[in-house]
Amino acid sequence: MLRYIAARSLVALFLVWIVVSVVFLLLHLIPGDPAELLLSQGNVAADPQAVAALREQMGLNAPLWQQYIDHMTGVLTGDLGASFRDGAPVIEQIALRLPRTLEVILAASLIATGIGVPLGTYAAIRADGKADAVISFFASASLSTPVFVVGSVVILIFAQKLQWLPAGGFTPFSDDPLEHLQLLLLPACTVALSLLAVITRMSRASVLEVLQRDYVRTARAKGLKRNPILRRHVVRNALIPVLTVLGLEMGTLIGGTVLVEFVFNWPGLSGYLVAAVDARDYPEVVGIVMTISVLFVFLNLVVDVVNALLDPRISLVR
Repeated sequence: MLRYIAARSLVALFLVWIVVSVVFLLLHLIPGDPAELLLSQGNVAADPQAVAALREQMGLNAPLWQQYIDHMTGVLTGDLGASFRDGAPVIEQIALRLPRTLEVILAASLIATGIGVPLGTYAAIRADGKADAVISFFASASLSTPVFVVGSVVILIFAQKLQWLPAGGFTPFSDDPLEHLQLLLLPACTVALSLLAVITRMSRASVLEVLQRDYVRTARAKGLKRNPILRRHVVRNALIPVLTVLGLEMGTLIGGTVLVEFVFNWPGLSGYLVAAVDARDYPEVVGIVMTISVLFVFLNLVVDVVNALLDPRISLVR
């Protein structure tokens, strides 16, 4: 198991290096000069001398390979550079905004998993029945509904009509825990709806597959009741693909909650990334993408380890 974890960790580090390098190079291929964008005002072009001076100050006049080495050296020492826009350390902005995005994703994952696994299991047990049809229809409808539509609808119903929850905004947990949780609930439920559909469908398919295994038939032949069979033999083995999909979805959501953060005015990492790309702020973009890629790879590493613990045969295959 230790060798398996060590091998997966080395692969994860290699993937992070590849992602950071590719993003760094692609950013420098995008048309547009960050110095010129910062100094331009509307349709008035920036002064060429001022642009040249700012490029020198930003280090953009150095050869690309030198900029790459400087950046990777900073990454290894924990220095992601300073923003071109306001000079703020990038790592401080990421440390401020990342927990807010993770909070939404973790809350959404708990809601989706807590509801999706039982729903998918129940649909598999009642396969081809009315309950299965209703659950499958609900999952398909949830999966095909855009997140900004879901967000707008929940705001209309729960914030404006029923007035149970605030429509959006952000309050630190340390300032007002109750208000913070109230503001978190709607964006978390919005993200959870599409994730719930994926977990439900995957749980149903996985449970149906496990129910056809020989050891389940043997347990039935021995006279074991349905609930003990589900707990001891079916659900544990069916969770392996579900956890894999959950890890992939959570990694995708780290950088994919832009619309949710916009609709609910939640100051997370995704909105920060969009603003950084629009401003051609290289340190911010590379720092944010590196953070997202590290978390994505780490989540997949955790999923691999958990899967190996659930099924020790996985580690023996390596």
